[in-house]
Amino acid sequence: MINQDRNSLRQVFFDAWSKAHQSQILTPLEQVIVAIIRLHPEYHPLLSNQNKNLHRDFTPEQGETNPFLHMSMHIAIHEQLTTQRPEGIVEIYQSLVNKSVDAHQAEHRIMECLGQMLWQAQQNNAEPDEVAYLECLKKLG
Repeated sequence: MINQDRNSLRQVFFDAWSKAHQSQILTPLEQVIVAIIRLHPEYHPLLSNQNKNLHRDFTPEQGETNPFLHMSMHIAIHEQLTTQRPEGIVEIYQSLVNKSVDAHQAEHRIMECLGQMLWQAQQNNAEPDEVAYLECLKKLG
């Protein structure tokens, strides 16, 4: 289990990327992380400079997307597809892939709904609403 504090979560990304560059054996989770990082070359310099970026804040007010949040959402989507939860996600994903340029673009579309669901849960101090999430996803297709 990964520790839940921000820097520990970020450290997992730095460590996986470093291990990949050193051709070390990766855990299954690290393999997923490295695959996601490879899809995001814009994050490679950031992940190559842990001292500068481990504690860095990424704020929307500064026009920045948090790369660790973005990659974590990719991991969440990967886990949802692997576990087929919520029920119906695989079929919706496949439909989006068929209509998209590639699977990565389809994940970015799913990410819009995932972010909306997580934001709503945070605002309501409630559990994420899978029904609303699936409804949002169905509208994408």
